[in-house]
Amino acid sequence: MAGSTAPGAGDDAGTSVNTEGTRPPVNGDIVAVPVRHPWRWVGAGVVLVLLGLLVWAFSQASIDWTVPPKYFLQSQVLKGMGNTLLISVLAQVIGVVLGILVAVMRQSDNWVTRGVAEFYIWLFRGTPVLVQLMIWYNLSLVFQYIPGTSIQTNAVMTPFVAALLGLGINEGAYMAEIVRSGIQSVDKGQMEAASALGMSRTHTMRRIVLPQAMRVIIPPTGNEFINMLKTSSLAYSIQYLELLQAAVRIYSNTLQVIEMLITVSAWYLILTTVFSIAQHYLERYFNRSDQESGQDGGPLATVKRNLKFGRQE
Repeated sequence: MAGSTAPGAGDDAGTSVNTEGTRPPVNGDIVAVPVRHPWRWVGAGVVLVLLGLLVWAFSQASIDWTVPPKYFLQSQVLKGMGNTLLISVLAQVIGVVLGILVAVMRQSDNWVTRGVAEFYIWLFRGTPVLVQLMIWYNLSLVFQYIPGTSIQTNAVMTPFVAALLGLGINEGAYMAEIVRSGIQSVDKGQMEAASALGMSRTHTMRRIVLPQAMRVIIPPTGNEFINMLKTSSLAYSIQYLELLQAAVRIYSNTLQVIEMLITVSAWYLILTTVFSIAQHYLERYFNRSDQESGQDGGPLATVKRNLKFGRQE
């Protein structure tokens, strides 16, 4: 029985041990009493009631719940989902390449190169990505022809190209800071040692610094890609047929606005969850030391983090 004294234990209360392996308190001992938290239960009850009211409200709302399953695999929605994945992957690739280039430029001893890199980061991090998309899409207003050519800007700056440039170049500014933090995480003594061995700066960066910096760079890059999946919805404003634009085109004819927004929201949740799980295992691979020390929160923690609003810094 829990709490009873073990058979054969002595009568001396100061030395007897119960079946749980602990010594019963004696006079003078400080007894730890668990703190009660009744308001936590009250708070949980209030949350459950509010959640129930929310579910009840949606069940009574003027929503045709047969529409989301009907359009979930509709061809235009599937095409929008495919375009969302395409633009997200390509824009992220551009962002990573630009990020590495700009981060290395920021490490330059040349103040012009370093200044250009800092200006790029300042400009694209300091302006909304939606505004940047609109500028790229309307570039023909200031350049009727591609400078130095007879090619009309409108013929080149399609919604896809404008979305790719807008999202990719904006992402490059954020990736530059991530890569820079990764480079700075490598001990400077290693660069000095490589220089003492006669290695060039480029060779040192490629063979010594960047391979070690990847441990710091890769996990937040996964966060950036998840964020890119959601940010790509802004491309609907320039008529690029991604998930949200597909929903807009359908509900413009059917007037089933909320139903279609629920449909594409389900797709965003699925994509975010799938890539969050992949990101978790990628992070676990590059953070093996943290995992061994018990700091791995599991794939569910990664999914919950990525479902939060806004960019995860």
